[in-house]
Amino acid sequence: MNELSLSIIKVAVTGTSSFLLAFLLTPALLRFLYAKRLWRKKVREQALGGGTLPTFQKFHAVGETNIPRFGGMLVWFVPPAMALLLFLFSQTGWVLEKLNFLSRGQTWLPLATLLAASAVGFADDLLQVTGPPTRTFLRKIWEAGGKHIAGGLSLRYRFLLVAIIGLSGGWWFYGKLGLDSLHIPGNGDLFIGIWMIPFFLLIMLATYSGGVIDGLDGLAGGTFASIFTAFGVIAFARGQIDLAAFCIAIVGALLAFLWYNIPPARFYMGETGMMGLTAALTVVAFLTDSVLVLPIIGFLLVLESGSVITQLLSKKFLKKKLLIAAPIHHHLEALGWPQEQITMRFWLIGIVMAIVGVGIRLLG
Repeated sequence: MNELSLSIIKVAVTGTSSFLLAFLLTPALLRFLYAKRLWRKKVREQALGGGTLPTFQKFHAVGETNIPRFGGMLVWFVPPAMALLLFLFSQTGWVLEKLNFLSRGQTWLPLATLLAASAVGFADDLLQVTGPPTRTFLRKIWEAGGKHIAGGLSLRYRFLLVAIIGLSGGWWFYGKLGLDSLHIPGNGDLFIGIWMIPFFLLIMLATYSGGVIDGLDGLAGGTFASIFTAFGVIAFARGQIDLAAFCIAIVGALLAFLWYNIPPARFYMGETGMMGLTAALTVVAFLTDSVLVLPIIGFLLVLESGSVITQLLSKKFLKKKLLIAAPIHHHLEALGWPQEQITMRFWLIGIVMAIVGVGIRLLG
C-alpha cells in the first residue's frame, strides 16, 4: 500500500473513530449535566456595551435556564483521547503504527493549546452555572476583574488568559520553530521577524472574538466543522498528515456534538468549547502557513465579531444601534428569520467560504 493511501486511511480512521467515541460518550455526559443542573440559573439581562437585552430575552429565555452548557467538553476531550489511544495502539504492530498522529512537530502544540484554552473556558462555564467563589480572597480576585454579564469570568480575565496563551504560542513559533514570515498565496513570503509574536497574539484574540457565533442551536458546531475540514485539507495537501488527522478528529467530535445540538439542542457548547476551538484554530492556521486565508475560511467568525464591534462603536459614537441586536444572528432573529433558517444558511455560507479559502491557499 502506497503512502498516499495510508495517509487517506489514517485521516479517515481518525475522523470516524473520533465521531464514534464522542457519539457514544454523549448520552452519559448529558445524563450527568442534567442531573447536576449545569445551566445558567437566570437569563442574561445586560448587553456587552450596557443596556437591556429585550430581543435576546424574547428568543432565548427558556434555553438559557434549562439547557446545560459544557457540550464543548467533547471537543477538547475526544481528539486528545484519540491521539493517546492511537499512539498506544501503534505500539502493537506495523499497520496500527501508521495510524498514530501524535507528533512533536505537528500536533503537540495544537493539542496543548486546545487543552489550555479549554481549561479557561471550563472555568468560565463553571462560574456561570455555580456563581462566584465563596471564599473571600478568591471572590476579591474575581470581582477585581470586573463583573461578567453572563456571570462567569470577566471579559478582562478571559482576554488576559487568552493573551497569555497567545504570547506563549507566538514565542514558540518565533523562538522555537523559527517562523518569521507570512505566506501570501500566489506571491511568496513576507518577512516580519520578531513581529511574529505580537501578530500571533493579535490573531488569537481576534479569532477568539469570533466565538460570539455560539448563539443558536447548531450554528457554532457546523461553522467550526467546515473551518477545520478546510484546514485539514490544506494540511493534507502540504504533507502535514498528522496535523490533518488532528483537524479531522476535531471535525468528528464536532459532528457528534451537532447530533445532539441541532434544534432542539440538548446542550450548548459553552466557553469550554469555544475557547479551545478558537485557540487551536489559530495554531493550526500558523502551522499550515495559512493565516492570511483564515479570515476567508473563517468568514462567519469575522462577520459575527464584526457585527458586535460595529454595534458597540455605533452606540458609543452615534448614540444609536445599527442592528436590532448583536451579533448579527440575533438581528436576523429579530427580523423574523426562524433559527433553523439562520443556522442552515450560515452553514452554506461557511462551506462556500471554506472552499474559496482552500482554493486561494493552494495557489501557493
